[in-house]
Amino acid sequence: MTNARKLTRAEQKALRPIQILDAAFDEFVANGFSAARVEDIADRIGVTKGTIYVYFPTKEDLFAAMIRHISVPLEDLLKEAGELKGSHEQRLRSLLMLAYQRVAQDRRCRELLRFVIAEGSRFRDVIDAHFAEVIEPLIQRTQLILDEGIAAGEFRKAPAANADIVVSPILSLMMDLLIHDNKRPVDQQAYIEAHLDLVFNSLSQSKPQGGTVQA
Repeated sequence: MTNARKLTRAEQKALRPIQILDAAFDEFVANGFSAARVEDIADRIGVTKGTIYVYFPTKEDLFAAMIRHISVPLEDLLKEAGELKGSHEQRLRSLLMLAYQRVAQDRRCRELLRFVIAEGSRFRDVIDAHFAEVIEPLIQRTQLILDEGIAAGEFRKAPAANADIVVSPILSLMMDLLIHDNKRPVDQQAYIEAHLDLVFNSLSQSKPQGGTVQA
């Protein structure tokens, strides 16, 4: 068995920002923005506080970069959403399953939701940019599939053909897992199957038209 190749100095330097951001994520999760200390982040990876400031001049800059860093699964999902093939039902089903696999069940994405809730007012520009660059395009992609499905006759034109409604159970599961940290048992497979059943039965052309919601 051969030993792993030792990284060169240049490779170590290139890797350093990612190491810092990973350590910052763990520190911010553990203590929140206000209580997290840059020196503790540095201690996690065995560098000095000054090294952190070489890459990120302030704690605010570090937090903003960390948010972008942990948004990668969402960015990957956005890219894959544009490459889905098949009927509109198949594309919508695949998109929802990807969202569960890549986002709802990813710890970092769940913690991103925590940061948005807890620190959103402090980092309004960061949160707004994240929404505009990643979340809004995903919602728009979902709505596009719904609208095209209606135009093609695959889906019926109904209140359920609303992207915010269609994706909201994914956020609900993320919130549940975030709050209870797997201490409250959730049959995720049954949850996902129930979600898909509700979506596609609501969109099915076989459903009666003209239903109203009772107040």
